[in-house]
Amino acid sequence: MLKKGDIAYFLGIGGIGMSALARYFNDRGITIYGYDLTETPLTRALESEGMIIHYDENPDKIPSGVDAVIYTPAIPSGNKELVYFKEKGYDLKKRSEILGEISKNNFTVAVAGTHGKTSISILLTHLLKQAGKDVTALVGGISKNYGTNYISSGKNGILVLEADEYDRSFLKLHPGIAIVSSVEADHLDIYGGRGALEKAFRDFALRIPENGLLVHHKNINLFEDIPARKIAYTLEGDAVCTAGKVKLVDGKYVFDLVCGDVTVRNIISRVPGNHYVENALAASAVAKELGVDAKLIKQGLESYEGVVRRFDYKIDDGDIVFIDDYAHHPRELEVTIDAVKKLYPGKKITGVFQPHLYSRTKDFAEDFARSLEKLDELILLEIYPAREKPMPGVTSGLILDKVKNGNKKIMSKDGLLKYLETNKPEVLLTLGAGDIGLMLDKIEKVLKKR
Repeated sequence: MLKKGDIAYFLGIGGIGMSALARYFNDRGITIYGYDLTETPLTRALESEGMIIHYDENPDKIPSGVDAVIYTPAIPSGNKELVYFKEKGYDLKKRSEILGEISKNNFTVAVAGTHGKTSISILLTHLLKQAGKDVTALVGGISKNYGTNYISSGKNGILVLEADEYDRSFLKLHPGIAIVSSVEADHLDIYGGRGALEKAFRDFALRIPENGLLVHHKNINLFEDIPARKIAYTLEGDAVCTAGKVKLVDGKYVFDLVCGDVTVRNIISRVPGNHYVENALAASAVAKELGVDAKLIKQGLESYEGVVRRFDYKIDDGDIVFIDDYAHHPRELEVTIDAVKKLYPGKKITGVFQPHLYSRTKDFAEDFARSLEKLDELILLEIYPAREKPMPGVTSGLILDKVKNGNKKIMSKDGLLKYLETNKPEVLLTLGAGDIGLMLDKIEKVLKKR
């Protein structure tokens, strides 16, 4: 492992997971250099914290004396700097391998699931931190409470990590406690089919020791013979952890939480949606296991502000509502759209969705259409390719053609901004995991002009 004074080089440092790891090592006195394709608010924040970053593929900018090279699978194989490190014989490590080494040496809570893991990880971290626990978290989103994706008490205590199923990364981790929120078909470019994905989640659960704990959603039926102790949670039905009396009061969700012998009544949530209530069940089950009492669980749930780009209010001024969400899987879209419709009955909801990955668009075009046609108006941006090259015949039109709602269109990013100048939405919902997140300030500016 790296030690104080070493030099670490990050290929793809601007990714949300890579940047958290860079912050972890920077906090420990390691000198951080890195490359990323695009300068963003996140990379600028890293630079302000003392990291040295450049944005062109230029091996001449790699410092001498690099002790470790950490890269993300999102880096193309032909990247000039990646090629340089391979040719020079450097021992390259994937981010998942480094996280595996860190988790081996710390008591780790690993949060897995095809959706929900970022929100649960950050909520759990907040519950533990508010209760005075020594906690360090490397998470896949920016906490609104703390303004970062790396949160630390400065001591070696409980380590909270997201357990990413992409590229089977989570099979490198060593969890003492694990949460599995969902196992939906996704990343079929990696797994080929649902069976292989489910096997990977079972293999992940088998990494928990027999004296450890698995907290999982009740509707996941993969873990019956897992040796670790198990706690199931669900919003509706029978489970160890459930919610009761869930209601919407003045735009806020109010609910009771029952988890084993602990009952927490009249929790008033700042974060809306039934999906948040379920996330609260999972996080609270682990917090209880780690010694957080009912009073502090209630305080933590009520003071939790959420995650940037997860049901993130940008404008709510009585004239217009603008909410942004990272949803990029059909099930995530469905849950988010349903929550917005419940909060704003009778209002016209305009959704702007940027599909993420050609492969995901191809695999789930029909499911995307079913989720998105619940909107009153749908605007599609073109696909954000991320790590992929274009696929013949795969465009946003593949989804649009299947949407039964007639109020639908495809626009460019510039076209969207011009459209919003003259077409005022009552409720605007931006959705997607691509660079739509970099448009939010421009969209907000256009809407506030009016």
